[in-house]
Amino acid sequence: MAANHNFRKLKIWSEGMDVVKETYKLTNQFPKSEMFALASQIQRCSVSIPSNIAEGTSRKSTKHFLQYLETALGSAFEWKTQLIIANEVNYVPDDNFIILEQKIQSLQGMISRFMESLNN
Repeated sequence: MAANHNFRKLKIWSEGMDVVKETYKLTNQFPKSEMFALASQIQRCSVSIPSNIAEGTSRKSTKHFLQYLETALGSAFEWKTQLIIANEVNYVPDDNFIILEQKIQSLQGMISRFMESLNN
Protein backbone atom coordinates (compact mmCIF):
# COMPACT_ATOMS: atom_id res chain seq x y z
CA MET A 1 0.00 0.00 0.00
CA ALA A 2 1.14 3.53 -0.74
CA ALA A 3 1.59 6.01 2.02
CA ASN A 4 -1.23 8.52 1.96
CA HIS A 5 0.26 11.78 0.70
CA ASN A 6 -1.34 15.18 1.11
CA PHE A 7 -0.62 16.61 -2.32
CA ARG A 8 -0.68 20.20 -1.01
CA LYS A 9 2.32 19.38 1.18
CA LEU A 10 4.37 17.86 -1.65
CA LYS A 11 7.09 20.19 -2.95
CA ILE A 12 6.70 18.70 -6.45
CA TRP A 13 3.04 19.72 -6.43
CA SER A 14 3.76 23.30 -5.31
CA GLU A 15 6.57 23.61 -7.88
CA GLY A 16 4.16 22.29 -10.50
CA MET A 17 1.64 24.95 -9.50
CA ASP A 18 4.37 27.59 -9.95
CA VAL A 19 4.90 26.30 -13.49
CA VAL A 20 1.16 26.70 -14.15
CA LYS A 21 1.21 30.31 -12.94
CA GLU A 22 4.33 31.10 -14.97
CA THR A 23 2.75 29.48 -18.03
CA TYR A 24 -0.35 31.65 -17.88
CA LYS A 25 1.76 34.79 -17.42
CA LEU A 26 3.90 33.71 -20.38
CA THR A 27 1.08 32.77 -22.73
CA ASN A 28 -0.74 36.05 -22.06
CA GLN A 29 2.12 37.61 -24.02
CA PHE A 30 1.71 35.30 -27.05
CA PRO A 31 0.09 36.67 -30.21
CA LYS A 32 -3.71 36.36 -30.21
CA SER A 33 -3.43 33.99 -33.19
CA GLU A 34 -1.83 31.45 -30.82
CA MET A 35 -4.70 31.49 -28.30
CA PHE A 36 -6.06 28.12 -29.48
CA ALA A 37 -2.78 26.62 -30.67
CA LEU A 38 0.56 26.66 -28.85
CA ALA A 39 -0.73 28.79 -25.95
CA SER A 40 -3.57 26.38 -25.26
CA GLN A 41 -1.34 23.33 -25.57
CA ILE A 42 1.34 24.60 -23.20
CA GLN A 43 -1.35 25.66 -20.70
CA ARG A 44 -2.95 22.21 -20.78
CA CYS A 45 0.28 20.34 -20.20
CA SER A 46 1.32 22.73 -17.41
CA VAL A 47 -1.99 22.06 -15.64
CA SER A 48 -1.43 18.33 -16.17
CA ILE A 49 1.73 18.33 -14.04
CA PRO A 50 0.27 19.20 -10.60
CA SER A 51 -3.09 17.64 -11.50
CA ASN A 52 -1.56 14.22 -12.05
CA ILE A 53 0.51 14.53 -8.89
CA ALA A 54 -2.64 15.35 -6.93
CA GLU A 55 -4.68 12.57 -8.53
CA GLY A 56 -1.91 10.07 -7.89
CA THR A 57 -2.04 10.76 -4.15
CA SER A 58 -5.57 9.35 -4.09
CA ARG A 59 -4.42 5.96 -5.37
CA LYS A 60 -4.22 3.11 -2.93
CA SER A 61 -1.00 1.55 -4.16
CA THR A 62 2.48 2.87 -4.78
CA LYS A 63 2.36 1.29 -8.24
CA HIS A 64 -0.65 3.39 -9.24
CA PHE A 65 0.77 6.54 -7.64
CA LEU A 66 3.95 6.03 -9.67
CA GLN A 67 1.92 5.82 -12.88
CA TYR A 68 0.47 9.26 -12.21
CA LEU A 69 3.89 10.64 -11.34
CA GLU A 70 5.19 9.22 -14.61
CA THR A 71 2.40 11.04 -16.47
CA ALA A 72 3.26 14.26 -14.62
CA LEU A 73 6.91 13.82 -15.60
CA GLY A 74 5.91 13.23 -19.23
CA SER A 75 3.86 16.44 -19.15
CA ALA A 76 6.90 18.29 -17.79
CA PHE A 77 8.96 17.09 -20.77
CA GLU A 78 6.15 18.03 -23.14
CA TRP A 79 5.99 21.48 -21.53
CA LYS A 80 9.75 21.92 -21.99
CA THR A 81 9.46 21.03 -25.68
CA GLN A 82 6.69 23.59 -26.15
CA LEU A 83 8.77 26.18 -24.31
CA ILE A 84 11.62 25.49 -26.76
CA ILE A 85 9.22 25.91 -29.67
CA ALA A 86 7.89 29.19 -28.23
CA ASN A 87 11.46 30.44 -27.85
CA GLU A 88 12.45 29.41 -31.37
CA VAL A 89 9.49 31.27 -32.89
CA ASN A 90 10.40 34.32 -30.78
CA TYR A 91 7.39 34.25 -28.41
CA VAL A 92 9.69 33.85 -25.39
CA PRO A 93 12.79 36.02 -24.96
CA ASP A 94 16.05 34.16 -24.34
CA ASP A 95 16.51 35.44 -20.78
CA ASN A 96 13.00 34.31 -19.78
CA PHE A 97 13.52 31.02 -21.60
CA ILE A 98 16.69 30.26 -19.60
CA ILE A 99 14.93 30.87 -16.27
CA LEU A 100 11.91 28.75 -17.21
CA GLU A 101 14.06 25.98 -18.66
CA GLN A 102 16.01 25.76 -15.40
CA LYS A 103 12.75 25.69 -13.43
CA ILE A 104 11.30 22.81 -15.44
CA GLN A 105 14.57 20.86 -15.35
CA SER A 106 14.61 21.23 -11.57
CA LEU A 107 11.01 20.01 -11.36
CA GLN A 108 11.76 17.05 -13.65
CA GLY A 109 14.62 16.07 -11.34
CA MET A 110 12.46 16.43 -8.24
CA ILE A 111 9.71 14.23 -9.70
CA SER A 112 12.27 11.61 -10.79
CA ARG A 113 13.91 11.52 -7.35
CA PHE A 114 10.51 11.27 -5.64
CA MET A 115 9.63 8.34 -7.90
CA GLU A 116 12.94 6.65 -7.04
CA SER A 117 12.28 7.13 -3.32
CA LEU A 118 8.86 5.47 -3.70
CA ASN A 119 10.44 2.55 -5.54
CA ASN A 120 12.88 1.90 -2.67
